[in-house]
Amino acid sequence: MKKTIIIALMALLPFGAFAQKFGHINSGDIIPLMTEYKTAQTEIEDLQKQYREELNYMQTEYQKKEDDYLNNRETLPETIRTRREQELIESQQKIQQYYQDCQINLEQKSKDLMDNINSKVLKAIQAVGEEGAYICIFDLAGGVVPFVNSTLTTDVTEAVKAKLGVK
Repeated sequence: MKKTIIIALMALLPFGAFAQKFGHINSGDIIPLMTEYKTAQTEIEDLQKQYREELNYMQTEYQKKEDDYLNNRETLPETIRTRREQELIESQQKIQQYYQDCQINLEQKSKDLMDNINSKVLKAIQAVGEEGAYICIFDLAGGVVPFVNSTLTTDVTEAVKAKLGVK
């Protein structure tokens, strides 16, 4: 009987020796600390400011044209009045189109900058995973992982921060 128990224990021993390592991270805690993120935020804010200034300029010019038209429309000949009305309509459409283009450009720029940042974080996570021999590292920031028992996984956030040079 003793021999059977010893054999059974020896058979189970390799399973403990090959314990699988799982890690977890919250990239949402790391990304705002990155220099690249702060630079991206500044770049987006600067671009927004430039767009806002140009939009204000366009609106001011439109307002001048509209005021001039409203002050003089009674004295203008029909053809000039019609042409100016058309110019006002076109100016208004250009302002609306410019606003929409700015929104699209800002979204694309933000996406491009964040894609670069996310790629850098992913590479750091992969490096930590390979160096630490992890089977899998879950990112809790994405909301894709509904549950992670943090007592059975290792928090590798600090290791990834170190890989990225973030404090």
